[in-house]
Amino acid sequence: MAEDRASEPPSIPPRASIPSGENSVWADVSPLLHAACQDLQEGELIHGDNFNLFAAMSALEIMDPKMDSGIACTYYSLDEAIENGVAPVPISADKTTDVQCVIDIMDHLLACEATWHKGHSLAQTVYSCLYLLRPERTSSHALLHSYCKVIRATCKAILSAVSESRTHEEEDLFTMAYGLPLSGDGDEKCLSLLNAVEETISRQLRSCKASSSKRRVSEDIEPLQNNPDLEEGYCKALLCRLRFRKHFYHLLMSMKRPQGRGLELARKHIASCISEIDYIKKCSDFLRVNAHGMSEQNLENTTASGCQPIGFDASLNCRLSAPTPPRSIKILCWEKALEYFMKLLQDLDVICSYTLAPSLEAALLFVVKFQKTQPDLVARAHLQLLLVQDGKLYGRDPIFSMITKAAGLPEVAEMHDIQKNEFMVQLGQLVINLLKILCTNAAWQRRKLGKMLQDWRVTYVQLEMAFKGEFEEASKTSNNKKICFKIYQHILAWVEEQTYWIAFRFLNLGFELELYSVHDYCMVYWYTYVVLIKLAEKKHLRMSMSSDSAKKKTKKKRDSFKDGEMDYQISAAVLFLQSQIYLSEGLSMMFAALRNEHRIVPLLSPFNTEHEIFVQQFELLQKACVPDHVSYATFKESTIHANFSTLAICDYFKEAQRIAKEVKSSFANDPDTMAELRKIEQVAERNSIALNVCRAGALDPKLKISFAFCHHPFYATAIVKRS
Repeated sequence: MAEDRASEPPSIPPRASIPSGENSVWADVSPLLHAACQDLQEGELIHGDNFNLFAAMSALEIMDPKMDSGIACTYYSLDEAIENGVAPVPISADKTTDVQCVIDIMDHLLACEATWHKGHSLAQTVYSCLYLLRPERTSSHALLHSYCKVIRATCKAILSAVSESRTHEEEDLFTMAYGLPLSGDGDEKCLSLLNAVEETISRQLRSCKASSSKRRVSEDIEPLQNNPDLEEGYCKALLCRLRFRKHFYHLLMSMKRPQGRGLELARKHIASCISEIDYIKKCSDFLRVNAHGMSEQNLENTTASGCQPIGFDASLNCRLSAPTPPRSIKILCWEKALEYFMKLLQDLDVICSYTLAPSLEAALLFVVKFQKTQPDLVARAHLQLLLVQDGKLYGRDPIFSMITKAAGLPEVAEMHDIQKNEFMVQLGQLVINLLKILCTNAAWQRRKLGKMLQDWRVTYVQLEMAFKGEFEEASKTSNNKKICFKIYQHILAWVEEQTYWIAFRFLNLGFELELYSVHDYCMVYWYTYVVLIKLAEKKHLRMSMSSDSAKKKTKKKRDSFKDGEMDYQISAAVLFLQSQIYLSEGLSMMFAALRNEHRIVPLLSPFNTEHEIFVQQFELLQKACVPDHVSYATFKESTIHANFSTLAICDYFKEAQRIAKEVKSSFANDPDTMAELRKIEQVAERNSIALNVCRAGALDPKLKISFAFCHHPFYATAIVKRS
């Protein structure tokens, strides 16, 4: 027995409770943590008043190579690295090897530049090249020296554009220079030096391609390297890289010209850059076959040859520059770097091909359409700099003039003294801020749009009060009274319409960012529905006021609004919104019916009730009262009685499909809206079929329904299957 007792593990005494302090009470959180482990999905985080992601990420870690800048350094100073031969000049006494190494440096710098554009630190990407840290050391090597100069000038130009536009993401390191040598002596003449080197290599290429008779004439031209059989290949490989750099720098300078005057020239340089990238790709096989040393063929290569470049140390700047984050980053591979630059050039080409139409609505729609291609930071920065210059649209059209035009006012209103009103000036600044915000990344854009809604609502109230004062002052003369009243009506109607347009954009971005779960879709589509109702009403009101005579012309008579007791002549733009109203309401009611009839497993979470989720999702809209008198109670009242039998009475999806079909003819010359209508039609048609199947098999437990965004990025398509 004694042996049995000895073999038993010693009993652990119960943990003594921690005594409560004066301002704190300690509690056992084990049940909460256990519930969190069971409930939280990958990528989710508990957010409390005293615990958030920023606090979690601000912790300091030591002895971790990924986070501790001092533990993974090979060299402790630039001089030490140079003394140990990390960045020799010349790179090799053998001219062929020297050329090969320079090409590898060029390729790795391109990969580093693409990685920097993706949001990583300049110090740990492009300026991990030791040749850039000591510009004077390369002066004896014309090829390397000219390339380093144009790299520095390009980085400075891009840094300037992104800093000026302020499109860089929150907590982004893109614009931090860390005291690095962004400017060297004579960098402003980088193109003249590059052109000289390009001309020399061009002559060497012509020399090696010349016939034997011409070759004797050209014997005074020194070859690029020692192997005659490789001369042409290496000349071509260098020329396409140098020419890409030249045209890319010209492109950036052309896009900087005010009022879009350099856009046509920029497109020519974009075409040249794309052509040079094609040549760079064609040279890859030659470089790989003739690579110096060991060439490893894998997906992680940052050079065309597959060789490791000389003269780079990513960890060095972590010690040299105190603010540099000690992050372990991964440089994009060679293929990914080329893909990035091709995508960047295509995005810049879209920007340069924009017609710069003097229309605020056209500018807003262009930005939204451009953002669908998911452009990166550099392209978005250049778009914003094009749109907003010196407080004007494209640097030429006054914002007040664009507002009056968007509000449907005659040109005479542009000269009215009302533009000097402080709240009109404030409205102009809101429009400028809106254009800038729409050029940011989706997450930053959504957060800023949500906060901006309150500013638009406050400005509306202030304008309303200011206009009443102006109206009373102007009422002394009947002519001024009439003009002021017209401006008063149109501007206020337009401000309300824009407010609901921003709210609609805010809700849609939630789908793009995958912020909604299946359990949220019912309330999200319901809120989208009520926002769209208001947006359609305000748009119809503004368009009706713009021209009373337009309603009497050839517009086709349409059905009335959803509440439609009055007879309206509804424009195609409003009908387009109405198709989305029916689709949103249909989806909201479908999800409500599935929830009420227990076809979707309800969300059981110890952290959030449905009411709390509603507040979290729409807090910014609720604070701005967009729309008025909308609350969680309104949502519950609208959806609590939804079921498949009531959905049979009004088939929202069929109505959406019908309107989408009818309105297509009005957008025959607008391919983007036509494409959107086709998507709406597809979603409505499939959801109508799914609704009928669910209604017919309401009692079939084997019938399973799921949702996918296979036809539209925001409107879900129901998929019904038998398990």
